[in-house]
Amino acid sequence: MLKVVQGNQAAPDWKTGNAMITDIEEYFSKGCGRCERFATADCSTRQWASGLIDLRRICRDSGLVETVKWGHPCYMHEGRNIAIIGALRGDFRLSFFNAALMKDPERILQKQGRNTRYPDMIRFTENAQAAQMEAVIRSYLTEAKGYAEAGIKAPKEESQIELPLELSEALESDPELAEAFHKLTPGRQKSYVINLNSAKKSETRTSRIVKFRNRILAGKGATER
Repeated sequence: MLKVVQGNQAAPDWKTGNAMITDIEEYFSKGCGRCERFATADCSTRQWASGLIDLRRICRDSGLVETVKWGHPCYMHEGRNIAIIGALRGDFRLSFFNAALMKDPERILQKQGRNTRYPDMIRFTENAQAAQMEAVIRSYLTEAKGYAEAGIKAPKEESQIELPLELSEALESDPELAEAFHKLTPGRQKSYVINLNSAKKSETRTSRIVKFRNRILAGKGATER
């Protein structure tokens, strides 16, 4: 049976600090709540409405648990994030978590940005593409589910800085932030990790990320002015 999990409280947007939607149906009828185009005809979700509905159907029919995270439909399996749906002005997309594990036999995965470590998204520029690619999308979701069922995670690279969960999730949900963070020197990246790890509560780490966003986009470390 399909499970749908809703959030209890509106979460702050990494970009503006505004409340994002927590009701899954609102995303498909109004948008994510991240900007002033929310609940208007100009919202990106309106442009890609039929394609987004197809993606939702495919994810649900694949047996994934549907929830709302970061103002977007997020699909889980065995307690692990599998994929998240997003819409921009120029495209809509299905992005995979733990992208380093994905084999990508069809060579359809693309990087969110130049400095994104691994290709992690299927990008659609026409509404009809989601339904046309249904068989391939299902196979990729099945592969990702298999890793979750087996408890397999991507091996950590030797030089990789271990990020707090809240920061990892923020980067996965915000391509612009991820692009800027990966451009930082290892020392600057580490400054944010140290600062966030010093907070005992998850909500404190989350609020700090919201405040740090503009600093990261400017290429600065946590303590730089």
